Amino acid sequence: MNTASISLGTSVSSQSRFMQLALAALLGTFIIGFVGFSHIDAVHNAGHDNRHSMAFPCH
Repeated sequence: MNTASISLGTSVSSQSRFMQLALAALLGTFIIGFVGFSHIDAVHNAGHDNRHSMAFPCH
């Protein structure tokens, strides 16, 4: 009997991990910047209410 063990995602290269972290940081910065400086009241107020619900000081 021949058994094969498949391991998914355990050998992630350091370059791949760096790209994942960089893209996550870029996405987070874009979202915070877009919501924080948005001139659309509904978008800004939704972000503001979300910060208050997580007890994050925003002003």
